[in-house]
Amino acid sequence: MTNEKIILHLDMDSFYASVEVRDNPALSGLPVVVGADPMKGSGRGVVSTCSYEARAYGIHSAMPIYQAYHLCPHAVFIRPNMESYARVSSMIMQILKGIAGEIEQVSIDEAYLDLTSDLSYKLAAEHATGIKQAIRDKVGLTCSIGIAPSRIYAKMASEQQKPDGLTIIHPSDLLSFLAPLPVGSIPGIGKKSAQILMNAQIQTIGDISRCDIQALQDVFGTHAVRLFQIACGLDREGLRETGKRKSLSYEHTFLKDSVSSEEILGFMHEMVLSLCRELEERNIYSRTIGIRIRYTGFISRTRSVTLMQPTREVRIIEQAIDGLFAEMWDMTPVRLIGVRLSGLVHPDPVQRSLSDF
Repeated sequence: MTNEKIILHLDMDSFYASVEVRDNPALSGLPVVVGADPMKGSGRGVVSTCSYEARAYGIHSAMPIYQAYHLCPHAVFIRPNMESYARVSSMIMQILKGIAGEIEQVSIDEAYLDLTSDLSYKLAAEHATGIKQAIRDKVGLTCSIGIAPSRIYAKMASEQQKPDGLTIIHPSDLLSFLAPLPVGSIPGIGKKSAQILMNAQIQTIGDISRCDIQALQDVFGTHAVRLFQIACGLDREGLRETGKRKSLSYEHTFLKDSVSSEEILGFMHEMVLSLCRELEERNIYSRTIGIRIRYTGFISRTRSVTLMQPTREVRIIEQAIDGLFAEMWDMTPVRLIGVRLSGLVHPDPVQRSLSDF
């Protein structure tokens, strides 16, 4: 028995690519890249995600799509189907809600669960095994899970045995788990920060724990204290109350800068359809509708409107988008467009109508 928090982090394995392979078994074993059209190495946009077979070629999320093409020109490149991914995500989150009490969904394919009520890591491990099996049986996908005394350690644990892994870090094993990991294993430590640490001969998390805190503060300022606490195994943060999504958005990058209002609005309306489906899947409404336009030269402009009543009706949101676009359209060539729904309203189960908000 333990008085420690028991936090589980679940991360779906190569989510978008895995959904595509599940729906088209002929793709199994092939390097699959979900993202923009590479246009034989001249396309714009980035990789959304890729299969583990594609990662073997050095491809990774957020990589420019043309670079992914040059690394593996024979890969299968697929445009994202956000509607499909949102539906699958909703099914997964429903499975989690049926197993655990407290859940914090942080993205379409990632969530934290508080399993402290299990009272033991042994029972939490059984819960995790049940979650993995339920997702495999009901959704046909695999996930990786980490269990630890805080959310950040659970996230680090879930990265250790991908894909389809289960890593459990008991409080008594936490320091030995952390010490040999590279500094970049800490979420939030990017390449730049990791390089600064390595230049100071600080290569592992164990090295950070042995550092003089003042030396860390000279480099990282106020963030140094938290970094030191994490490295020393002292963090005990649980789920965050702010886990609910604050906005939903999609973007589209044109292969060739567009000067066609019909083409631009056509893509915006497609985004609205996908966003409204996601609102419905999540049972939420939006009060603020916004658009983003990036012109040639990477100059961006945004504009939004707040409605009197929250909605998820396609027609109402499209009308708002059309009005915003009309205000902004001046025939300047457009490189990228985006639609963003914010002011999200999560209705209380006892509410009976929108007028009750």
